[in-house]
Amino acid sequence: MSGENRIAQAMTPVARFLALVAGYALLLLTLTITAEVLLRRFANVSLQGGDELGGYTLAITGAFGFSLAAIERAHTRVEILTERVNPGVGSVLNLLATLGTMLMALFMAWRGWAALMESIEFKSLSGTPLMTPLWMPQSLWVFGLAVFAVVSTALFLHAAILFLRDRDRLNRFYGPKSLDDLIHEEQAGVTARGAQ
Repeated sequence: MSGENRIAQAMTPVARFLALVAGYALLLLTLTITAEVLLRRFANVSLQGGDELGGYTLAITGAFGFSLAAIERAHTRVEILTERVNPGVGSVLNLLATLGTMLMALFMAWRGWAALMESIEFKSLSGTPLMTPLWMPQSLWVFGLAVFAVVSTALFLHAAILFLRDRDRLNRFYGPKSLDDLIHEEQAGVTARGAQ
C-alpha cells in the first residue's frame, strides 16, 4: 500500500473506515434496489424514495472513498508523460499532481459547505414525496469531502517537503504505481488471503 510513507499510514485507518462504511452503504443500496425490482414485478408495490436515497448514497459514498483513493494512489492519472521523463521532471509532475488534488479537494469541501449552509438557512427539502431535509444527507457528504481535503492537504505538504529533501521518495510515494508496485500489492493480498 503506502509502504514507509508514515503520513499515508497515519491517515489510512480513518480513510479505510470511511471506505468500509461506504461499501456497506452500497451493499444496502443494492439490496434495496433488488427488493424494489422484485416487489414491483411480483407484488405491484413500490418502495417510495428508493431512487432518492440511492442518489444520496452514491454522493456520500463517493466522498467517503476519495481519501483512501488518494492514499492508495488510485485516482486516475495520465501516465503516458510521466513514464517518459527523467525522475527530476517526474518529481515536479508528481508534486503538481498532489497540489492539483489538494486544490480540488479544498474547492469541493468549500462549495459543499456553502451548499450545506444554504440548505440549513433556507430549511431546504427535497422535491420528492419523502421531502428529506437536505442538510441530513449533505452533512455526511460534506464530512467526507472535509476528510478528503485534510488528507490531500497532508499528502501535498509531505510531497512538498520531499520535493526539497528527497525526490526519489517523492516519486515512490506520490507517483503513479509501477508494475512492480501492483505485483507486490497483489502478492501481499494473496498471502493475506492464504493466511486466513
